[in-house]
Amino acid sequence: MSRIRRVRYVVLALLCAMYFITYIDRTNISVAGTTIAHDLHLSKVELGLIFSAFSYPYALLQLPGGFAGDLLGARVGLGIVGGIWAGATLATGFGRSFVQLFVTRFLLGLGESAAFPTATRAMASWMPPTERGLAQGVVHSAARLGGAVAVPIVVFFVLLWGWQSSFFALGAASLVWVVLFLLLYRGDPRQDRRVGAQEQAEIGEQPLRASPRAPWRALVAALWPVTLCDFCYGWGLWVFLTWLPGYLQEDRGFNLESLALFAALPLLAGVVGDTAGGVLSDQVLRRTGNLRLARTWQLGACLTLSAVFIVPAAVVGSPVLAVVLLSASFFFLELNNAVLWTIPMDVAPEYSGTAGGLMNTGFGVAGIISPVVFGWLIQQTGGW
Repeated sequence: MSRIRRVRYVVLALLCAMYFITYIDRTNISVAGTTIAHDLHLSKVELGLIFSAFSYPYALLQLPGGFAGDLLGARVGLGIVGGIWAGATLATGFGRSFVQLFVTRFLLGLGESAAFPTATRAMASWMPPTERGLAQGVVHSAARLGGAVAVPIVVFFVLLWGWQSSFFALGAASLVWVVLFLLLYRGDPRQDRRVGAQEQAEIGEQPLRASPRAPWRALVAALWPVTLCDFCYGWGLWVFLTWLPGYLQEDRGFNLESLALFAALPLLAGVVGDTAGGVLSDQVLRRTGNLRLARTWQLGACLTLSAVFIVPAAVVGSPVLAVVLLSASFFFLELNNAVLWTIPMDVAPEYSGTAGGLMNTGFGVAGIISPVVFGWLIQQTGGW
């Protein structure tokens, strides 16, 4: 493979790094949550509200954030929101009360709200249709890997220097990514002199620059079913991301040291599921040429299989077997993710940021509701 041919994979690597870091920043508070609640005397409902604070702006600003990304382009859009989420992560380390932590998590959601829709616009520009499922699978695998490694990383910082230090370190890492992205990302392929004619031909026709007048009615009509699927997917994901560490500690008896391994296992299963889901969808597209079949058949089957495995996880006696079942559930849940994010690129490539934001609103709304409902149920029933 020539040097020029690899330019789109450099872009993909930058986006993978972004997804990796954003999910560490999202997950770190759930890993440190038990320690934070003890230090600041927070109830389960208060902790659930802090967990969900991220999702209020994340849900409400998906659509305008994605549309802004379409208009501004990925370089400007991700540069701005990256600075916001990095600052919010750093500020979380200074939180000393429920209100302060709620506000900093709210700001993190504000910063990350446009990140994935804008990155989807970049992938629509840089990746040919037959590589889009793989691209979405790879970046979301990086996200799940970030969520998985957040567990040992945050545990390491909590044990050595306290929970605040984890937010300082991870906020600094976010700032480093912003600088590297601005230095290395030049814009769409036609704006990048490193892209040769051969790679331009492989990428294919570029999405047009988005008009300030988006076809809202057509987008809503095309995407409401996948938005509903994303809500269902997000309900399960947010429970895993916010409450899994606390469940394993308080209900299954894992200490903080063993949590570093066992809380990471379901998320590592998700890494495999994300990539496998994207590869499988692209393979179906190559073999059948049927875009609808390639992108939609997985969703219902995999959501069902995820539920099938999570039910026995709640009742088995063995803590290790419970983790195995949770890992299987999360694997099937994540088989959906790449497909969900590929559909906006296929349906409306020139408005892929807007379309991705519309779809991911369902995910954000689930993130507002499910952590609080889960915390309320724990507090009301006295058990998990």
